Amino acid sequence: MDTLSVPLLSSILFILIMCSAFFSSAETSMLSLNPYRLKHLVKKGHKGACRSSELLHRPDRLIGVILIGNNLVNIVATIVAGIITERVFGEWAALVVLPLALTLVILIFAEVTPKSIAAVYPEKIAFPASVILRPMLWACYPVVWTVNSISNGLARIFGLDTSASKMTDHLHPEELRTVVDEAGDLIPDQHQGMLLNVLDLGKATVEDILIPRNEVIGIDLEDDINKIMALIRTTEYSRLPVYEDDINKVVGILHLRNAARFIHGDDASITHDDIRKHVTEPYFIPESTPLTTQLLNFQKEKRRIALVVDEYGDILGLATLVDLLEEIVGDFSTDSAEETETDIIDTGNGWHKIDASLSIREINRELGWLLPTDGPKTLNGLIVEFLENIPDAIVSFEIGNYRFEINKLSETRIESALVFENEPT
Repeated sequence: MDTLSVPLLSSILFILIMCSAFFSSAETSMLSLNPYRLKHLVKKGHKGACRSSELLHRPDRLIGVILIGNNLVNIVATIVAGIITERVFGEWAALVVLPLALTLVILIFAEVTPKSIAAVYPEKIAFPASVILRPMLWACYPVVWTVNSISNGLARIFGLDTSASKMTDHLHPEELRTVVDEAGDLIPDQHQGMLLNVLDLGKATVEDILIPRNEVIGIDLEDDINKIMALIRTTEYSRLPVYEDDINKVVGILHLRNAARFIHGDDASITHDDIRKHVTEPYFIPESTPLTTQLLNFQKEKRRIALVVDEYGDILGLATLVDLLEEIVGDFSTDSAEETETDIIDTGNGWHKIDASLSIREINRELGWLLPTDGPKTLNGLIVEFLENIPDAIVSFEIGNYRFEINKLSETRIESALVFENEPT
């Protein structure tokens, strides 16, 4: 280089610093690419995404070729800068001034600035950079392979596997929930809510959505036939459990479309046996079945209603496909849903009068509250568990961030309560 002029050496130094900036920005941009967006672009056939994905398949090799190139240009830049400094300012400047000045120049123009830009615009830099990096990897493969073999061997000593691609990482459900939460305007609010409900479905069980046995409307074959026919004609439900005296002695499920087969003439001509002949076999499910599993089971068994049993085989209530789907899409606009809305009444000043038989999950969903759901399933159960008895008078108390006042009670349960959400502290 002794024969080269200072202006020419300065041009070479400038080019070397730009090359160093390229390698620095390429490294940051490649490792900053959103792996899921990259997969999406690869499926669409985006050429830059395909090249980048191929390089990221082995990140150790990608980093190897980038660092080899970056270190090579930085070393040459140091030599060139030393020659320029010695010719212009003398040998003392090359020893004292050069290290500080060159470090500052490389830090600003070849490291911090290009990496900051690459972190903000990874795709705009990574995709064009892949055009250069891929042939470089092929050309330098023997050197890259040697360096990586040594570094990977050292990593394995510490129990690390650097050959695995970050593109194989999967999101944990909680991480996926955060992604959906942060999607903002990219996903409509209704769709966002449905996605979050699907993610929460695995946390809930059949017990969370069952209709308790004391609220189940069914046909008791011990009743007079006229009473049974009046129920069939007036009920709002399409399927009714049929039992003898007690719901634990269930006979089957009657679909009301089958009722037309035995309803002919007056009620006096209809017998209990006519009803028995047209019921379908009952479908029993455990109370602890996760809702995600039960949704698949409903689909597999071609069922829409199931009787929920506890560990002793006693019937706790029933669960329907509609109740399960409402956990995902929200309440359907049916008469039943409209009646449920009256179970939560806004009494003003932040207080709500709530039917204590409502599930805590439903209350949280309707009011946007965070009442605990890891224990009792109903408001009555939550209050009784906290008080450790059924009170014989009106009492007030607080559970977490919520103030309760019993509004109405009976000997066996709390009928309703007034609930107020305190300001968060």
